[in-house]
Amino acid sequence: MSVSTAAADQSLCTPLPVLGRDVTVPLVTGGEVTYAALDYAASAPALQRVWDDVAAYAPYYGSVHRGAGYLSQLSTDLFENARGTVAEFLGCRAGDQVVFTRSTTDSLNLLARAIPAGCQVFVFETEHHASLLPWQHADVTYLDAPRTPGQAVEILERALADRDPYGPALVCVTGASNVTGELWPVRELAAAAHAHGARIVLDAAQLAPHHPVSVTDLDVDWIAFSGHKLYAPFGSGVLAGRADWLQAAEPYLAGGGASRRVTRREDGGVAVEWHESAARHEAGSPNVIGAYAIAAACKALTEAGWDSLVAREQHLIAKVRAGLAEVPEVRVLSLFGDDAPRVGVLSFVVDGWNSSHFAAALSAEYGIGVRDGLFCAHPLVRTLLGSDPGTQGECGAPEAAPGEKSLNAIRVSFGAGTPDEHVDRFVNAVRELVRDGAKWQYRTEEGRCVPAV
Repeated sequence: MSVSTAAADQSLCTPLPVLGRDVTVPLVTGGEVTYAALDYAASAPALQRVWDDVAAYAPYYGSVHRGAGYLSQLSTDLFENARGTVAEFLGCRAGDQVVFTRSTTDSLNLLARAIPAGCQVFVFETEHHASLLPWQHADVTYLDAPRTPGQAVEILERALADRDPYGPALVCVTGASNVTGELWPVRELAAAAHAHGARIVLDAAQLAPHHPVSVTDLDVDWIAFSGHKLYAPFGSGVLAGRADWLQAAEPYLAGGGASRRVTRREDGGVAVEWHESAARHEAGSPNVIGAYAIAAACKALTEAGWDSLVAREQHLIAKVRAGLAEVPEVRVLSLFGDDAPRVGVLSFVVDGWNSSHFAAALSAEYGIGVRDGLFCAHPLVRTLLGSDPGTQGECGAPEAAPGEKSLNAIRVSFGAGTPDEHVDRFVNAVRELVRDGAKWQYRTEEGRCVPAV
């Protein structure tokens, strides 16, 4: 390592403390090793800071919005303050709403329920299923996979130019691919959408944990993301943005909290006046801990400093890409090319290997957790692999035995809590497996490749 490179490495921030950083796992070859969690794109480990904040609140747990007691009032304030923290984190505009949901999938399904009648929806085939599938009951146009950011804008502009110019329209696009990690030209796509009278929702599930995301700066109408990608526990998400469509739509769920007033009608029925605030789509007792955890994660990332976090992640990306480039049998998947900016998500295939077998060996023999499969983005992975669109495949590992060809890939992903050692171990493990083969025998069990007993 050169003196300049060493100095640059020393200037990088240290990994943020996360839960599970000291967990050890057994190896099939004997002994134990500290687990290398390299599947952040599926679920990032919770930040220790977030867990500590949640634990500190837990004794004060109380009913929200409905209780007169001290703990209920405290919990209500905490819940609504969390909403404000998220709004600030996302650079929301005056009048925007922050709705707490279960996940990105839940957020986009909520918005799909709220779009006006006759709304035309435009979505690229490259999207995660969470943003590809909720529009089934709308007038939806699926756009072909672009091969450059500029081509993405051109494809969208052509499609929007052919739409009914008088009706409502919505564009749904990812900020960073959950398969390739590549950044999408969100500002340019938003400008194209607005120039043609359409609105745009950003799936920021893979972008928000890695880069600052602002509704205002990106000029998008809504942002959706998940807490479990943002270093918070499972079960919480956000939809933030313009209020008008949300206020005009029927509540996502009917029940207490969404209703302002319920009365009996003279005909014996029930009349309901719904809230116009975010509560309209938050019926039932809310996930207060989930909302608080998301807010805690937003604060922790902001206080850590995005410049330092991004610089360290780019350092890890460079390590992984350089290491994989040294193995000729490895092909990294990409839409926009090797020079495209990206977050810490890379997918690849290995010549001569079933991807499920390779991922299983990384886990069982090296204590490295990655993901294999089609990553709930089937059309995109099939496009990148050059496969027949009609070929069968699963969200996880297809039923293919070790050594057999499989329609899937391997994904490695990392973030603010990843130490250099995990990335170094991964790169060395890839080299060894390709050079020497697996040390253990594997078999297929219920669709997954597992070590043979």
